[in-house]
Order: sequence, then structure tokens, then C-alpha cells
Amino acid sequence: MSLWTRISEALSALAKGESLSDVFERLRTPPERSVAFAIAVVALGAKMAKADGQVTRDEVTAFREVFQIAPEDEAGAARVFDLARNDVAGYQDYARKIKRMFEEDSTTLCDLMEGLFHIAMADGFYHPNENEFLKEVSGIFGQTEQQFRALRARFVPDAPKDPYTVLGVAPDMPRDEIRKVWRQLVRDTHPDAMMARGVPEEAVKLAEKRMIDINHAWDEINRAAA
Repeated sequence: MSLWTRISEALSALAKGESLSDVFERLRTPPERSVAFAIAVVALGAKMAKADGQVTRDEVTAFREVFQIAPEDEAGAARVFDLARNDVAGYQDYARKIKRMFEEDSTTLCDLMEGLFHIAMADGFYHPNENEFLKEVSGIFGQTEQQFRALRARFVPDAPKDPYTVLGVAPDMPRDEIRKVWRQLVRDTHPDAMMARGVPEEAVKLAEKRMIDINHAWDEINRAAA
């Protein structure tokens, strides 16, 4: 059964009068969490698409890149997108419900933010409204300003790119402590670890960019210290 078939089943279970945001209350445990993760990215992505006033072909393509949507699943993906875009509930409500669903594993929320940044940058332009949207969602998810800057540094071309920001550490932190942070990031980025915490297999490939970025940042710090 494909991910999108499972998503369609979850949507079919919504009672009359319920909104897309209500589905998050029912998908708290594996394997349903992977369904919830996919819905969360698409739903918040739809809300974010309204932030810059338009939905571009590039943003639609970005959804495909994250979730490898097959032709037979396009209708289901479009339904999730339209339900979220037209839902009267604000994105803050979505973000709070998603936070409650993954509150015991903040790393999954970071995975979700990466998917949103990928979609935001799909058209090659980081709109100020998208920045405000992502910053507020990041705050609702409980991420620190430093964590948000680390994500932005990796995805936004004109954002500060120093290696300390990418790793989310302070320049004056002892190198042994920075190494511990880097090693933890590497462990968290392993595909098995991501799938264990509910990230769909279709979205795990986003971690390839993360691994490249964090390893490059660690190498740069080591070269500077040599």
C-alpha cells in the first residue's frame, strides 16, 4: 500500500464537519506517524504557499521531490493541498497540533522544517513572508533561534554560511563539544534513524543534503583549527 493510499484512507476517516487539522489527533503512533508527517509537510506547505501569495509550478515540483508522487496518487496529494489551503484554521493551529504529535521527538520536527525549507526555496526566491512563516512555525515547534538560523543557513543562498551556524553551535564552544554535536547530527541523519522516528521513506532523501552540509561544516572548522 503506497503512502498516498494510506493518506487517502486517513482523510476518508474524517467525520462530517471535521477539518484536515483534526487528522493529526489520530495519527500519533507508528506506522501512522509517517502518514501524519507527510500530511504535515503538505498541509503546512500549502499554508506557506499562501504566504507569498501564489503557488508556483516549482513549488508543486518540490512536493514531488520530497514525496515522489506517482501519477495515480496525484489526486490524493492535490486533495491534501486543497484541504489545507482552504481550511479556515490558521497555520499556527496546524503547527501546534503537529508539535503535540511529535513533542517527544524534536528531531522529527527538524526533519519537517527541512521539507518546508525545501519547498520554500523551490522557486529560487526566499520571500520575506515565507521567512516570517517559517520562523513562527519553528518557534511553535520549540526550536531555538540558533536552530532556525542553522536551517536557514543550509537552504537560503544569501543567508550567513559560516560552519558554526550550519552546525548550530557557538564559535567559542570547545572543539570537543562541537565534535559531539556533529556526531549526533550524523546519527540523527542516518536513514534508519529517520524512518524509526516516523519520517516516510519517500522523504528520507532530503537527509542527503543535510549530511553533506554538516560534514562540510565540520571539515571547515577542522581546517581552520589546523
